[in-house]
Amino acid sequence: MRKKLLTGILIIFLFQQFIIGQSEIYSVTLSPFSSKKYDEFSPVYYKKGIVFCTNRSPNLFLNYSSSQNKRQFKIYYVDTTGKVNSRSARLFSKNLKTKLNDGPVTFNSGGDTIYYSRNLELTKNMNKISSPRNKLGIFSAVLVKGQWTKIREFRYNNEMYNITSPCLSPDGKRLFFASDKPGGFGGSDLYYCQWRGNYWSEPVNLGPVINTAGNESYPFINPSGDIFFSSDGHPGLGGKDIFFSQFSDSKWLTPVHLDPPINSKYDDFGIITDTLMNEGYFSSNRNKSIDIYHFKTNFRQIFYSSIQKENQYCFMFNDNGSIVIDTGKLDYKWSFGDGNSSGKAVVSHCFIGPGNYDIKLDIIERVTGKLFFSKLSYNLEIRDIEQPYINSFDVAVKGDIIEFDGLKSYLPGFKILTYSWDFGDGYRSSGESVKHSYQKKGEYIVNLGLTLKSGSSGNINKTGISKKILVLNDLKEKAFVLDKKASEKTALPDIKNFENLKIGIHYSAETEFQQDAVFVIELFSSKNKIGLNNIIFRNVPKKYTIREKYNPDADIYSYVTDQQMSLMATYPAYRDILSLGFKDARIKMYVLKDPAEEELHNLIKINGAFADSYFDTSGKLTSNAYIMLDQIVKLMKKYTSMKLEVAVHTDNAGSAEYNLVLSQRHSQDLVKYLIMRGINIKRLVATGFGGSKPIAPNFLEKDRKLNRRIDFIIL
Repeated sequence: MRKKLLTGILIIFLFQQFIIGQSEIYSVTLSPFSSKKYDEFSPVYYKKGIVFCTNRSPNLFLNYSSSQNKRQFKIYYVDTTGKVNSRSARLFSKNLKTKLNDGPVTFNSGGDTIYYSRNLELTKNMNKISSPRNKLGIFSAVLVKGQWTKIREFRYNNEMYNITSPCLSPDGKRLFFASDKPGGFGGSDLYYCQWRGNYWSEPVNLGPVINTAGNESYPFINPSGDIFFSSDGHPGLGGKDIFFSQFSDSKWLTPVHLDPPINSKYDDFGIITDTLMNEGYFSSNRNKSIDIYHFKTNFRQIFYSSIQKENQYCFMFNDNGSIVIDTGKLDYKWSFGDGNSSGKAVVSHCFIGPGNYDIKLDIIERVTGKLFFSKLSYNLEIRDIEQPYINSFDVAVKGDIIEFDGLKSYLPGFKILTYSWDFGDGYRSSGESVKHSYQKKGEYIVNLGLTLKSGSSGNINKTGISKKILVLNDLKEKAFVLDKKASEKTALPDIKNFENLKIGIHYSAETEFQQDAVFVIELFSSKNKIGLNNIIFRNVPKKYTIREKYNPDADIYSYVTDQQMSLMATYPAYRDILSLGFKDARIKMYVLKDPAEEELHNLIKINGAFADSYFDTSGKLTSNAYIMLDQIVKLMKKYTSMKLEVAVHTDNAGSAEYNLVLSQRHSQDLVKYLIMRGINIKRLVATGFGGSKPIAPNFLEKDRKLNRRIDFIIL
């Protein structure tokens, strides 16, 4: 019994889906104010009714724009709020009536200004009014005390070509129209003029996306700035068809053909709709005469949709900078701002979803676990991609009931008014959450269309998204496909290269390193000025010169020592400082801002500071030494208040006493040369440290060479 009940429910569900799928997207009926005998076309909303064109009014004059010699078209109005029939319509205004063709028309938002089309020449001279130069033009009038007056001619009317079917944008800033003026793309093209405060600008052709070698006419602009128009040049069902386009990213999108039964194999044109396109009117000659038809939207046509992008919450974090880290002594520590961390240089991490995360990369001293150096700090803002979003399974079995919803659509600043679904198999539905079942194996494109209301302007917009659904024969086939997908490893994007992230850098050592920056050991920092003679420094050996640095932005004093050009060069001294009781010591980077320091720093980078290149095997100065020293002479003569310490270091080869004497002699030789070149002895200090301040281990020759160095330090 249970099995029969479930089967019955499924049959009812599928029957409902069949009904939805087979229902036409639009319902079309002949408007009650249309007549069988006459033509009616180009409806326009006006107050409580419709203004349109018709030839139902008798007239002795011929219609010179028609080869069928029908009566001229006049502007009529019908109130649609009550019971309406073909006899309910009446002439709109005697003031606007001419003996030739009148209309189509358009109104401003206040309804007190009309733009309408008519023949240019209205004289009684039959030759003039029947002349090929009696073209159609646009005129305007203003409503004053119930009468349309102040009739004015559009400044771009011309007896050599037609300008007709005007449409004023809802904001009144643009006047669209059709014209066969020279310079177009063929036939009749669509143009617009911009209102410049007291005049209309030169006509602008809408371009080859909208206009074709055929005829485009009857534009209608909705409050969002989208355009509906008729064309016999774009691919359609036959004759004139109605098309839709949006203006996006400074261009018109490729026009979309409105689905039947609005369009047909006959001429369909002159459409108007309400703001949401729930209903409207259009013109068609599908019933022998031209009539106005009313339509209602059953399922919203999805005009444009882009391919859905998946939100990315997993990324690669990579320390691929130029500051060298010795992982034998130091560890990486990534902190991701969500309670998780990692100790690798290159690491992948997944966040739970959108949010703000404070990312930090610290270098930790392996022995003590203390912070050695802060390498990177930034705020990571992860945002969902601004798009409609189809939430559903990607793979299903035919006959399965698949649940779809658009609840994850992320469109900040907009309120979603309607959800429209096209399942790609001829079936449609509506609502934020829907269900559907596919009856055949295949790959289907599901489209979700949204109608949006802007929170700032109140304008109505349409947008859409598409997603592929793979439908398979059975569960075994589905399992195989899912296993294959799971086995295909996709490389995670680097955190720096993903479109939906915003990174706000707080601090980047790599950025500072690209400037003139040095590394120092910060013993501690304080809000209060300590003074360099404070007892706290009593145990610091003389080989470490303590300096006070003040940061005015943070109002903090820092006490630093041992300036180096590379991070790892500070490590031996750092270990020494820790042993002296400075438990909060860490490495800091400072960008040199003093011009003298900057220039000296660059000289050292260019010429190097290895003692082996300054002294030959006999202990005499080399040509490289003279080059560097001469540059320092120029620098000290440029900055006359500059005082310089010349410090020489050795490796640990030989006794400590010998190395100390050797380094002192070398430093004195360097200073003597500077004095000989004119630098006052009072501005120079010669210091030899021997092997007491290594910057690298002394096990290998390549490291010992680093320890055999010369420091030029501005005092």
